[in-house]
Amino acid sequence: MTQSRRVVIAGLGDVGVLTAIKLARHADVVGISAKPGLVSGQELGWRLARPGDWARHNWIPFSRFRGLDRVRTVHGTLTAVDLDARTVAVSCADGESTVVPYDVLVIATGVSNGFWRHPGLQTSEQVDADLRDPHEKLSAAQSVAIVGGGAAAVSSAAQIATAWPDKRVELYFPGDRALAGHHPRTWKTVQRRLTEAGVVLRPGHRAQLVPGFTGTELTTDPVRWTTGQDPATADVVLWAIGRVRPNTGWLPGELLDADGFVRVTPQLQVPGRPEVFAVGDVAATDPLRSSARNRADGLLAGNIRAFFDGKPLRAYRPPTRRWGSVLGIQPDGLEVFAPNGRAFRFPAWTFDRVLMPVIVRWGIYRGVRAGGSRR
Repeated sequence: MTQSRRVVIAGLGDVGVLTAIKLARHADVVGISAKPGLVSGQELGWRLARPGDWARHNWIPFSRFRGLDRVRTVHGTLTAVDLDARTVAVSCADGESTVVPYDVLVIATGVSNGFWRHPGLQTSEQVDADLRDPHEKLSAAQSVAIVGGGAAAVSSAAQIATAWPDKRVELYFPGDRALAGHHPRTWKTVQRRLTEAGVVLRPGHRAQLVPGFTGTELTTDPVRWTTGQDPATADVVLWAIGRVRPNTGWLPGELLDADGFVRVTPQLQVPGRPEVFAVGDVAATDPLRSSARNRADGLLAGNIRAFFDGKPLRAYRPPTRRWGSVLGIQPDGLEVFAPNGRAFRFPAWTFDRVLMPVIVRWGIYRGVRAGGSRR
């Protein structure tokens, strides 16, 4: 592959950054992002309870990534793509518009989810406010209700209860158990952790939602249920109901499935457009859209190089169950669950001494420069 071949990566979230880093030495890479740095969509509970600690590891300006030194980043929002001309249109943060040509396009624009993941153009100050404001509202509350049964809801309940042990924290979810996409063994362990943290579990509660409601802010009104229980009240209600919306409004309908996600082959290529790839939560790889959480960035980078060189491409094989950290970093360490539900633990002391600086910052991101502390 020669440096004259251009790869445009639309979206520089977790998987977009990793893909750019892996391709930076093999192509002319341009990354387009609505944020001025990596603002991870991971670990909602940690972000809400301890935003300063979360930001040290998950809100990182692009200039700090050594692996992005060869990558040109464009701060702006994508507005259109011309598939025949092989260009994307961008509305830049400085108010100007530009057109960026590509030889290969990677769609990694992710999804919108609640108030913590959205595609809007932001400055550093606006990102900081997004971290600070929900934390301050939760800090001032005496009671918190979390609605939802996925990892975001579960981690939020655990982290809030741990950070503020005097608060009443209740977790409402529709089924007999939360984490329906995980192995039952995972829920058994997490259920015990939640109870030990003082979280009150409320299974069998399905929220009554007005049409169009997406949970994009913390609320204070009573929560009503379609399952017949009395309304629930709390000082703050956190909605983590999993109503994700793909950030694909800039793409033509021919690339999308019925739900608005990008259709892909097992090789992560868009059918009929072999020069267009998609990865992460926006890509319809499997029912769990799992490529972002299963390090498909490495496979994607290899496939793009193979595409340029005329070599066979490899297929992405998704797991059948969700896996990974559910509760996030806890006082006693970080617990990671395998697809079979068995957990392995990183002791607390290894998190800041080994896991983040060695495994993540050097091993995964290939070097992250030190930066000032964030509050």
